[in-house]
Amino acid sequence: MSGRPLDVLEASLDEDVTVHLKDGRAFHGVLGGYDQHMNVVIEPTDDVGDIDEGLLGDPDLKRIDNTTIIRGDNVMTITT
Repeated sequence: MSGRPLDVLEASLDEDVTVHLKDGRAFHGVLGGYDQHMNVVIEPTDDVGDIDEGLLGDPDLKRIDNTTIIRGDNVMTITT
C-alpha cells in the first residue's frame, strides 16, 4: 500500500476506524467516505467486541450512533 494519505483512506473504506481529533476527542465507527480535504464520513459499527473493550478506558472516545461527517482540518489521526 502506498503511504499517500488519500491512498491509505481509500484502502480503509468500509473498515472500522477511530478518528482522533485535535481537541482530544475520538470517534469510532466505519469509514464510509472521504474527500480531497480529508473530510471523513463515519458510520455506526456493529462491532461491539474487543476493539470497544480496549477503548472503554478513554473518556474522550465517542461511539458513533448515526452517520457523522468530520471536517478534515479537525482530524489529527485515523487508526484502523
